[in-house]
Amino acid sequence: MVEATQPAGDMYDPAVPDIVLYQDVVGGTRIQGNLGGGRFDVVTEKGGFVVAAPDFAIYSKVPTDHHIRTFAFPMLQWRDLLDEAANGKTSLDDLSIFQGTFAAPQMMSKLRSVWTLCEDEGTPSRLLARAAGCEILAELYRLGGMPIAQTKGGLAAWAERRCIELMRARFTEDISLDELAAEARLSPFHFARMFKHSVGVPPRVYLTQLRLERACQLLEKTELPITDIALEVGYSSNQVLARVFLKHHRMTPSDFRRGVRDMTRVSTMTPTDMGSALN
Repeated sequence: MVEATQPAGDMYDPAVPDIVLYQDVVGGTRIQGNLGGGRFDVVTEKGGFVVAAPDFAIYSKVPTDHHIRTFAFPMLQWRDLLDEAANGKTSLDDLSIFQGTFAAPQMMSKLRSVWTLCEDEGTPSRLLARAAGCEILAELYRLGGMPIAQTKGGLAAWAERRCIELMRARFTEDISLDELAAEARLSPFHFARMFKHSVGVPPRVYLTQLRLERACQLLEKTELPITDIALEVGYSSNQVLARVFLKHHRMTPSDFRRGVRDMTRVSTMTPTDMGSALN
């Protein structure tokens, strides 16, 4: 994933074995070119995107500077998963998604969420990257009219229990979606959706909840510096922990520590202590 301001002009990119999404952050950009589905001439909306086909040397012409985010999906890593998701009926050659611009609300929301998560947590974990990729590519296939296999219900009780136990035991590690799916004897695509059905949140969100739960315990019960706590729960720095903490708890780790300790101090005060404090 890359964010950059691109200058106006003609652009030629060599063929690469990836599906690439180009999202216009600001909108209102006129794009002419061929991204693998035939020539087109469109104007983007804010948050709208175009999709470049794999193994196709693309051409585009943009008359103004434009601010974009780029998401690349190497098909060597994703083709088998997507074929399985669509019951083997997918054919990238048949998709219409390479022929213009899209302003699909669900896709725009997913792209925005993934970008925000990566900004919050720094380099995305394998779990975040794989799970987010499943969601985005499945939505792309829907936009292209390709059937996506439906999952029925959630995980079996034994599979849910084993996966949660594994995540609790290894929440500080860069555990992958593929490892969790293998534990449940499912494909990563189906596992991600069935886990959400059973637990109520996607695996990547559940992992964040586990990390924050442990961080709260350490902030309340220990004198560890916040930097050490961040590393202890699996984050690369205290800045990353602070961003995630602020997003989910609406306060910094320092404010949380101060608050819970103030509450503990008040709860253990005697009436005489309270009177002295008020005076």
